[in-house]
Amino acid sequence: MPPPLQNSAAISTSPGSYSTGVNFPAHSNWQYGQTPLNQPTTGSPANHFAHPAATAATQPLLSSSGNTNLPTSYHYVSSPGGPPVQNSYTKPGSVPLPLNPPIYSPVRPPLGPPPIGNPSTQLSAPPTTPLGSIATQIVQNSATKHEGDATSAASDGILVQNNYDTIEGGGFPATAHAPSAPQNLKMNRHVGSSYPSLPPGYQNASPPGAPRMPSPGMQYPCGPQQFPQPAMGTNNLAASMSGLSLQPEGLRPINLLQDRNILPTTPLQAPVPNLHEDIQKLNCNPELFRCTLTNIPQTQALLNKAKLPLGLLLHPFKDLSQLPVVTSSTIVRCRSCRTYINPFVSFLDQRRWKCNLCYRVNDVPEEFMYNPVTRVYGEPHKRPEVQNATIEFMAPSEYMLRPPQPPVYLFVFDVSHNAIETGYLNTVCKTLLDNLDLLPGNTRTKIGFITFDSTIHFYSLQEGLSQPQMLIVSDIEDVFIPMPENLLVNLNESKELIQDLLRTLPQMFTNSLETQSALGPALQAAFKLMSPTGGRISVFQTQLPSVGAGALKPREEPNQKASAKDIHLTPSTDFYKKLALDCSGQQVAVDLFLLSGQYSDLASLGCISRYSAGSVYYYQSYHHQQNPPLVEKLQKELKRYLTRKIGFEAVMRIRCTKGLSIHTFHGNFFVRSTDLLSLPNVNPDAGYAVQMSVEESLTDMQVVCFQSALLYTSSKGERRIRVHTLCLPVVNQLSDVYMGADVQAITGLLANMAVDRSVSASLSDARDALVNAVIDSLSAYRSSVLTIQQPGLMAPCSLRLFPLYILALLKQKAFQTGTNTRLDDRIFTMCQVKNQPLVYLMLMMHPTLYRIDNLTDEGALNINDRTIPQPPILQLSVEKISRDGAYLMDAGSVMYLWIGKNCGQNFISHVLGVPNYASIPHNMALLPELDTTESSRLLAFISWLREQRPFFPTLYIIREESPWKPIFLQNMIEDRTESALSYYEFLLHIQQQVNK
Repeated sequence: MPPPLQNSAAISTSPGSYSTGVNFPAHSNWQYGQTPLNQPTTGSPANHFAHPAATAATQPLLSSSGNTNLPTSYHYVSSPGGPPVQNSYTKPGSVPLPLNPPIYSPVRPPLGPPPIGNPSTQLSAPPTTPLGSIATQIVQNSATKHEGDATSAASDGILVQNNYDTIEGGGFPATAHAPSAPQNLKMNRHVGSSYPSLPPGYQNASPPGAPRMPSPGMQYPCGPQQFPQPAMGTNNLAASMSGLSLQPEGLRPINLLQDRNILPTTPLQAPVPNLHEDIQKLNCNPELFRCTLTNIPQTQALLNKAKLPLGLLLHPFKDLSQLPVVTSSTIVRCRSCRTYINPFVSFLDQRRWKCNLCYRVNDVPEEFMYNPVTRVYGEPHKRPEVQNATIEFMAPSEYMLRPPQPPVYLFVFDVSHNAIETGYLNTVCKTLLDNLDLLPGNTRTKIGFITFDSTIHFYSLQEGLSQPQMLIVSDIEDVFIPMPENLLVNLNESKELIQDLLRTLPQMFTNSLETQSALGPALQAAFKLMSPTGGRISVFQTQLPSVGAGALKPREEPNQKASAKDIHLTPSTDFYKKLALDCSGQQVAVDLFLLSGQYSDLASLGCISRYSAGSVYYYQSYHHQQNPPLVEKLQKELKRYLTRKIGFEAVMRIRCTKGLSIHTFHGNFFVRSTDLLSLPNVNPDAGYAVQMSVEESLTDMQVVCFQSALLYTSSKGERRIRVHTLCLPVVNQLSDVYMGADVQAITGLLANMAVDRSVSASLSDARDALVNAVIDSLSAYRSSVLTIQQPGLMAPCSLRLFPLYILALLKQKAFQTGTNTRLDDRIFTMCQVKNQPLVYLMLMMHPTLYRIDNLTDEGALNINDRTIPQPPILQLSVEKISRDGAYLMDAGSVMYLWIGKNCGQNFISHVLGVPNYASIPHNMALLPELDTTESSRLLAFISWLREQRPFFPTLYIIREESPWKPIFLQNMIEDRTESALSYYEFLLHIQQQVNK
């Protein structure tokens, strides 16, 4: 076993010990994937220690986790013991496989083909190679950046010990002089001679459900069965793919100027990678892990030629209805690059496996020989770790810096006059009171409360008090914590006091005339209180902070239209970013709830959540009487927020096959030690994205793999590792790159890049870059792939929606110009782009439109005895709107129900419950539950749509004279607006540029 890590010296807390944000700048010219010239190198210091792989005699246990709060509709876990996957990577020109390999033993099945070539594992000192290249480069006998590095560069150039890097790296760096594998292995030895004896029934029989999968071109003598992993390398993947026809549909040229009805009437699905079906069925669910290109270009030159971005979009902590959880004292990982064993590794025999990222040959630990699912010894390839692309490990103590801390929740409330006026405190306290017992945690869960206006108020909830005791600190210049031991209390032991406080808090400040807001000092106090344990701070703010540290001044000019240069997208102070980095160092995340009708400088305030891995919630013009839909929205979203799963003290690392390189990260986190994402809290609703480049030619590879590993502490105090692995084919033809383009993932990644460009350069630069992305890719397709030049604007079928999606992006609040978009609205939309999983981002960017006055049960879904109608999706154009119909527009966080002036009387009375069109209230935001078929269908459909997402979309019912009508029409992406082109005009502009 490796030596246990010291629990002291967890993480440096000085701001200077962290790099500040993402280390690698976005490409200034958006030449996708080219590594920036000024990119720092990430070579690690040579480390000459070799550690033996840890083994233990304990038998692993397999459980199916019930760790979900919200089941999802996507049940994705391959059953353990399903068809095995094949994986032996062989290079062209290697020694060919013999047609009749020698049999291992007359009484045992042979264990697969012998290793090909020379898998030498001799390593030299690491050269300086950009991030993302995986450690051991076997062919060239050199090692690049590996995960054993335990250092991160401080701002003063001193190397600082970084234990999280060591832990996630596992402390097993690539060995400096590992022994080479034998050059000519004799495969006729009795492999099983050293095994414990097995019952006779196991000797020659394959387990139930394990089909024979003879590799093409390999004939084994009758009797013994081949080691069941059909080859996925060059010899066999190529053979298995040769039987598949290329998917001409993805490449079919479409003239976008003629084919106007290209929007599918059903939700667009992610493209399926062109892999053998046995491999693809083990692949990662695209809702969790998705690549912009499902065919990876062989070289950077080919990627540059395609003019498409290469990157990954992740939803790593998504709620899953089924998740295999493995409890084992041995977590099997590559000793070189630290990849977790997965379905895409190769088993050379029962005792050795080859890493699918760096190709190092590793030993199979003794404990891994036993399969807990089939209860059979000697079948490592059938263990759940090798049968599931998504899996969770219960981590042993080596993966902890310190014993798991209790879940700690601290709520910080703005109680200034402005805050009390909104009435938000009633809703928040009532929702918290209702869900107190549902907070994720255990008997150790702690909770605390701080309120603030121009002073800071703490609440002692010490056991034995008859009522909560308020402690006021008026010195906001140098905040101190009074009686810290009584401010964060055990939830179970002090529950009655906590309930008393939540009942009385909304009334305590009703007569307050204090208008100042000392948010900065309140956050400093919260940080001091939380530092010993880490945890989650939930801060509710209703105005611009005005006194003390972090005070801000208004920067928005109310009548200013969004021009290229003059809008303030950057923070006005680094106070909130620095505090967030301090929080991150102490494992504290800050979630910001902004409920404001006035400018609050979200560009500055949002940094507190962005760099501490928190979330931002924004309720514009929240008022408990004047805006009832937002009250319901806050209540529903707060309930989800309070009760959803949470992970503490998390770090995440993404690995990829050697030759690929990761260079830019998107999301809410702090980048620690170059490529380790620090996530003090991780929640199931957060998405992340990364940009990649092809650093070395992938000529010898048929497939490449990507793996994300998220190490976290559950609310029950268990250290866990959630691993997702994605496998994609490599291609050498430009046409294949276009055929495998995932247009939604490409748009999502470009949206993230555009947010960065807006902040670092200007809004107009970002808009130009988005338009150029369409022009460049369609130009490259026209000039290099189209065999017959045709008039019009030609696009491959896979990219037919690309111009439409980019136009939709240009018309969203984050990037639109020429309109009076409120600055905080724009910043919040940018926050959503950076932090939302792709599925929700697409909905926000390109809403879906349905006609709902004629719903039927035809094609309906049946879920839990409910019938859910499935109306077709319509194009976003007023051409599709009829005055005698009713339409539902789903824009993600908001829904609009448009009622045409001549809508049928039947719908108005049976669904809206009013006698006629004129009786529909202007501010109607709630559909009545009527005892009619039409009402039941529509309510079931809207309810089903709402259940698909973690936030609560408000519903606005719009008549033709409604004040909401302009916003509804603004979302008609294909129509012209005051400041933006129609879809057809946009296509003409693209065509003009492509034909230049």
